[in-house]
Amino acid sequence: METITSTITLLKKAYQLLVTAKSLSELYEENKNITGKYVHATSRGHEAIQIATGLQLLPQDYLSAYYRDDALLLAIGITPYELMLQLLAKRDDIFSGGRTYYSHPSLKREDLPKIPHQSSATGMQAIPTTGIAMGMQYKELEGLPTEDVKPITICSLGDASCTEGEVAEAFQMAALKQLPILYLVQDNEWDISASADEIRAQDIAHYAKGFKGLEVFSVDGTDFLASYEVVKKAIEIIRTERRPILIHAKVPLLNHHTSGVRKEWYRDDLEEAQSRDPYDKLKTMLLNEGVEIEEINQIEKEIADTVKIDYQNALKAEDPKPKDLYDHVFASTPITEEKGNRSPEGKEKTVMVDSALFAIRELMAKHPEALLYGQDVGLRLGGVFREAATLAKQYGKNRVFNTPIQEAFIIGSTVGMSAVGLKPIVEVQFADYIWPGLNQLFTEVARSNYLSNGKWPVSMILRVPIGAYGSGGPYHSSSVESILTNIKGIKIAYPSTGADLKGLMKSAYYDPNPVIMLEHKGLYWSKMKGTEEAATIEPDEEYVLPFGKAREVLVTDASSEHNSVTIITYGMGVYWAKEAAKDFSNQIEIIDLRTLVPLDEEAIFNSVKKHSRCIVLTEEAKQNSFAQSIAGLINENCFEFLDAPVRVLGAKDMPAIPLNSVLEEEMLPNSTKLKSLIKDILNY
Repeated sequence: METITSTITLLKKAYQLLVTAKSLSELYEENKNITGKYVHATSRGHEAIQIATGLQLLPQDYLSAYYRDDALLLAIGITPYELMLQLLAKRDDIFSGGRTYYSHPSLKREDLPKIPHQSSATGMQAIPTTGIAMGMQYKELEGLPTEDVKPITICSLGDASCTEGEVAEAFQMAALKQLPILYLVQDNEWDISASADEIRAQDIAHYAKGFKGLEVFSVDGTDFLASYEVVKKAIEIIRTERRPILIHAKVPLLNHHTSGVRKEWYRDDLEEAQSRDPYDKLKTMLLNEGVEIEEINQIEKEIADTVKIDYQNALKAEDPKPKDLYDHVFASTPITEEKGNRSPEGKEKTVMVDSALFAIRELMAKHPEALLYGQDVGLRLGGVFREAATLAKQYGKNRVFNTPIQEAFIIGSTVGMSAVGLKPIVEVQFADYIWPGLNQLFTEVARSNYLSNGKWPVSMILRVPIGAYGSGGPYHSSSVESILTNIKGIKIAYPSTGADLKGLMKSAYYDPNPVIMLEHKGLYWSKMKGTEEAATIEPDEEYVLPFGKAREVLVTDASSEHNSVTIITYGMGVYWAKEAAKDFSNQIEIIDLRTLVPLDEEAIFNSVKKHSRCIVLTEEAKQNSFAQSIAGLINENCFEFLDAPVRVLGAKDMPAIPLNSVLEEEMLPNSTKLKSLIKDILNY
């Protein structure tokens, strides 16, 4: 009798949640002239498997719920009213403050499972969520504090999204490292208007079995009790055995793909889909367990009434204020001023690559939550530039390890690692290889703090060797800062000396935001003539350099007797400028930006106003570049002080940097080309 009572209690709870989700869907449809203002999707047809999952999660668990998972959110404890605040993009929307769509959750409450920011990009959640599981495993292996009942990670996906390559990257790492994650795949056999037979060679149950070590369960996702038992079994295995499992749940899609894409436009299976409604099945289960129809009807009435009241209250809720737009672009950083000893006495100069290595070594010694991973950074090599040499030997393979060739995973996994309290330092081998990771960088990393209303900043460092050096050719020479500076929500450093690299690396570590360290390969060892001063005295362990503070490389007084010019530059440009300045006594001022985001506009404007002439120097191709944006900024803010047009010197606008050294030299800027431009602008 006790078991029967427990089953009835469970069924009633599930029915209440299912009816709530169904009532929300119906209310939205009835009021589509209002609710349709902002695009939304609902869980109609998917409710049973979602509720079966949500009811079994604990507060220490992490959840990635995708845009059709409102029943899952209800099951973990989110209220209809809270969901409606997001549906209507209200200011008190608990997830995003009105910034993102319905059922795009981000949650950080002590008593509920944690949900880092969720994007709309289908399948993109697989990598950040697998990063959470990787972070859980790391903490356990390193003996960092964790809960008595071990947490798990749930990644909810639609079957159609699993054709994305980034989902495969996630599965690969989960299987390779045996991570504590449950992939819950809800298969309704539709993309938007494309059906399963058009878009996939096999369903996810067959596909996932190709990943050795990823166990697969299948279930009828419309059968609540069957779903509950399968989820229960999977969760028990993951909590105890700490390995990945995938559940493939077959479900019907009973509502529109979204409020803007109507099912009647293209569906010819609506009658068959309706015959598998989990609502009818669960109601029948209750009746078979002896629950009276009157009680069931009363449950439905009470929920419908509550949902209507919540909807009216949500309509009256306050909209965001215009000033709210500007909140949470970045989380506050504790590093706001330069501290420590930049040039300790009695030290030899250190090459730039070692300055970075020593900074990370000191950070890892002090902070057990710091770890480094990427391609070839592990024990055997320590990075193709030896920028991580000795680190794996010192700190072990859990803290410094190689990844597969998966730029998307390397970058996107930092979202999850950060969410569990770690500080990942990751590497992309060359700037040319960053492109496969841009989706994760733009969609998941950069937007997390803003779209979660400040709850989930992504604290990570991405190291990117950049620039042309030693005839690297078209796949090892690119400059990519113009692309990166257009991704809002990330900070970008581009140091030109070892001291700056170490100070900015330390600052980046203590910054709660995502930081990209652009490290010029040609400056790493100061082997190129004229770059010797990139090697500097290594600052002490306490040295930090705040972002947004430019460096005066060469200071010159303005004179009424001759014209002068300021050169605004960064990276290798600093050394081209220093070489060129030798031919122009007391006529050149050089400003090294050091960080591109944030940008030290005050230093730029002060120098331009002082000299009335300006060259912006970059290694990138000139057209549509970051350098041109600086020139535009100077024109807007210093126009009345200018005695000549702001000029930009960059590489020629070619599709790629050629391998041949003669062609490479023709394409790239250098001090000779800069001298010619300086003469022109001084004589203007």
